[in-house]
Amino acid sequence: MTVTGMPARVRRRWAAGRWQRFDVTNWFVALGPLLLAAAFVPAFHAHGTQVGGVPDRPYDLLAVVAIVLQCLPLTVCRRWPVTVLALVSAGFAVDQLRGYHSLAGTAFAFALLGVGSRLDDHRRATVLGLSLAYVPLAVALARLGSGEPASEFVMFYLACALVWWIGSRLRSARIAQAEHRRRVAEETREAERTRIARELHDVVTHHVTAMVVQAEAARYLTAAPDRLEEALTAVTATGRAAIGDLRQLLDLLDPGHGAPAGSPGSGRLHDLVERTRRAGQPVEFTEEFAEERAAGEAARDADLVAYRVVRESLTNALKYAHGVDTTVRVRHGEKETTVEVGTRASGPRGRSPGGSGRGLAGLRERVVDTLGGEFTAGREPGGRFVVRAAIPVKAPVPATPSTPGPASVPAPGGPS
Repeated sequence: MTVTGMPARVRRRWAAGRWQRFDVTNWFVALGPLLLAAAFVPAFHAHGTQVGGVPDRPYDLLAVVAIVLQCLPLTVCRRWPVTVLALVSAGFAVDQLRGYHSLAGTAFAFALLGVGSRLDDHRRATVLGLSLAYVPLAVALARLGSGEPASEFVMFYLACALVWWIGSRLRSARIAQAEHRRRVAEETREAERTRIARELHDVVTHHVTAMVVQAEAARYLTAAPDRLEEALTAVTATGRAAIGDLRQLLDLLDPGHGAPAGSPGSGRLHDLVERTRRAGQPVEFTEEFAEERAAGEAARDADLVAYRVVRESLTNALKYAHGVDTTVRVRHGEKETTVEVGTRASGPRGRSPGGSGRGLAGLRERVVDTLGGEFTAGREPGGRFVVRAAIPVKAPVPATPSTPGPASVPAPGGPS
């Protein structure tokens, strides 16, 4: 991935993400053998780490053992960090006490860095044990060496502590990144559960409300067989429509469940209004199309949301203002689709056709937050309850988020 041409803010965010994902032990598989080979190059003899001033000594069989102990364990540092640190420390102690001062001594710093970044359990015990083991090593080196001051041993200990701290910071960053991913995944799951619940609410509430109203009306039509047959037919049609919408929702949640879901267009709006009329709600429906009507997926998305607005509004009118005149006006414009659904006041004590507000809140989220449109719902001065929505045909492109947002699950009546 290249960062050329990125804005400074994006580059900083990219660099921070790389830091949090960085795992130094991934390089140790190649680093261990590389240090092992380099330690036997004559030009690198006696050019490694030196503590205590012990005189240099040529390599012998014990030098080979010390070099192997320091280098090869690095390759498994990711899996067995404590064991690796113990072996490397033993090899480093032999290297310093015998005066080999090989390049392999550098592996001790890498081991501290890797173990500090990978070790999760018994970290304090490991640091304490390593610190206690350093005391007799420093005493032995002081006696065998050329009388180096105590400050040299303290500085070496502080340098090792700094390397361990850097490894700890890498570990903390990795844990923070893992926690961030876990939190984002949990928020995504929670958002999807909320969206699915909202889709079920929208689908089931509308159709079940219509069926209940139609069934109640049928109870009073036993003396009129023709009208009773018409009412029962309406109940059946509404039930089939509910099954169809639920199947569409299942198809969207599980693409392999069945046939692809269709898009509710002008025909389904007419069907929706007609079902509402059969349920006993007088509805005046007007639909207009602009001459330069946009086409494509964006226009279909706007129409889907418009369908959802009309369906939720008619559902609330059926539940809370049954039998009250309702008007539906939909205009499919070039740049936006506008919807207006109004219900005449049903009396000073009548319940609001807006219902509990849960469905309207979901619509407001889709129209305003997701698509960047406008949405209002409330009573006008004359008492008429009106729902208005202006849905852009093309949604605005959101700015690059600092964290990934939850994926949206579209709904059988429109995108969520």
